Amino acid sequence: MLSGLTITRAAKSRIGEVDFENLPFGAVFSDHMFSMSYSEGRWGDPRIEPYGPISLDPGTAMLHYGQTVFDGLKAFRGVDGAARVFRPERNAARLRESAARLCIPPVEEEVFIGAIRQLIELDHRWLPRREGQALYIRPLLIGTEAHLDVRPDTTYRFLMMTAPVGAYFDQNSGGVSLKAEATYTRAAAKGGMGYAKTAGNYAAGMLATANARREGFDQVLWLDSEQHRFVEEVGAMNIFFKTAGAGGSGGSGGSVITPPLGGSILPGVTRDSVIALIRDRGLTVEERPIAIDEVMDGIAGGSIEEVFGAGTAAVIAPVERLEYLGRNETLKNVPGPLTLALYDEIVGIQTGRLPDRHGWNMIVPLPASEAAAPMAVSSG
Repeated sequence: MLSGLTITRAAKSRIGEVDFENLPFGAVFSDHMFSMSYSEGRWGDPRIEPYGPISLDPGTAMLHYGQTVFDGLKAFRGVDGAARVFRPERNAARLRESAARLCIPPVEEEVFIGAIRQLIELDHRWLPRREGQALYIRPLLIGTEAHLDVRPDTTYRFLMMTAPVGAYFDQNSGGVSLKAEATYTRAAAKGGMGYAKTAGNYAAGMLATANARREGFDQVLWLDSEQHRFVEEVGAMNIFFKTAGAGGSGGSGGSVITPPLGGSILPGVTRDSVIALIRDRGLTVEERPIAIDEVMDGIAGGSIEEVFGAGTAAVIAPVERLEYLGRNETLKNVPGPLTLALYDEIVGIQTGRLPDRHGWNMIVPLPASEAAAPMAVSSG
């Protein structure tokens, strides 16, 4: 329990206005949000209040200089009716690391976890019931001091909101298409902010992503900032390459390659989970630099059999087509067996359909009326 927490309930729920059969991603928000303020060297005044606009002075330095970080994780309605939050302690740690990079006072894990529990307990009816849907949780840290000096703020606000969401990518439409970006850079070289979930990192990617989408691609595949040669990550997920011989059900031969962390790549929680699950299958995971030419040649020659992304929003997304400097290569048999197996295993763990042998889920009990309405699981 959060010490001193006050709860102000919404006068009327908006849940009746939501079409849960056709949920967009991140456009609908639940009834309540968590808020806490920092001043005079400490966090205090934790409260839950109706979701709604917040007031900021036009001179708030964060609006000018971008001193803000965020994170994202999901809660799932389990097949047993309980709510499951996937690896929240990892997101709490990542938020603290992002905050440290931007001189923002950290939020302790106990507060982070407590806020999630309280929001789910209060807005439990907003947990979607269909497989592929989830309750997205967005923690946000912002500076709130009004000044134009280029320095860290002395006052901050921690917000947490939830949003029922559908799938980020359509899992029934084949694989996604990526354009390897040869001009723009998402994050600076090592020593920059690439590993942190800052607003500026995502703003920096919007132009290249918009250009790629106009050309018919789903996302940008980012390359390193120094040579524009080595693969880093996709705009919404980390990237993996499965070489020939690495069977989807485990076995000898082949490997799965993913770019190494090193300061310019976001340390994805799903990325870490995927690496663990691949190794559980007896496959080798190589965290090493991989050049875009190696990727394109590998797809063309068949030595790379599967490409997939992994992220909180996307879960596991098969990649079907890559383009680099006018050269296009298309994967065959998309999604591949390993991609499918990993997607099924992660979703199964998140919903309680499969054993959680790594202890990743935080269970949040629901009222009896809600527990009687478990996640609907497809027969496939």
